[in-house]
Amino acid sequence: MNEKERQDAAGEEDKSETDTSVESGAEEHVLAPCESDIPAEKTEDTEAEEEAVVEDIAELKDQLLRAMAETENVRRRAKKEIADAGRYGIANFARDMLSVSDNMARALESIPEEASEESDIVKALVEGVEMTAREMASAMERHGITQVNPLGEKFDYNLHQAMFEAPGTGQPGGTIVKVVQSGYVIGDRLLRPAMVGVAKDDGEAAENGSSNGDVNEAQNLESKVDTNA
Repeated sequence: MNEKERQDAAGEEDKSETDTSVESGAEEHVLAPCESDIPAEKTEDTEAEEEAVVEDIAELKDQLLRAMAETENVRRRAKKEIADAGRYGIANFARDMLSVSDNMARALESIPEEASEESDIVKALVEGVEMTAREMASAMERHGITQVNPLGEKFDYNLHQAMFEAPGTGQPGGTIVKVVQSGYVIGDRLLRPAMVGVAKDDGEAAENGSSNGDVNEAQNLESKVDTNA
């Protein structure tokens, strides 16, 4: 082996040693520092930040659930209001039409039976008013308006308005013995209460010394009731 070849071999050995030392240094450089090398303040700050993030997420989740529940309540409320508007939107108009129906009924009651029998004109007029009254009643029923005529029923303050008490009727106390003015309901809501006379308890009437004058007073009160209300 000549001198040149020996020099080349020596250079390759030096190069190999240099590469080995570089690789060892790189490995030492990439090793992660141990926990003892991390400052304690940095670890505590990181844990505090993580806890704050978790709390923020929980708060945002709670706000989201509340917002979703409120939105659902608003949607249901709006749906109910739309349904009620379609069902009860004509309540004011229907209430005004009740007075027309009452007037037709009073007109028929005021015509004596003899008059319609003696005159064909009166008879035709009565038949026309009766037909109109039936047509109006049918129209109101089609729109969910029902008449309340509680004669003989138990008094219910949700549907009836007591105008007087009638003693000595032979009926249990609180029984409706006279309907002064029929009531009406629209759907499940009261449109107008029925104005009624209620039987007075016989025992209570005896204790109070009731007499025929009380009956006359009740009848007078009935005659004074304004049925146009």
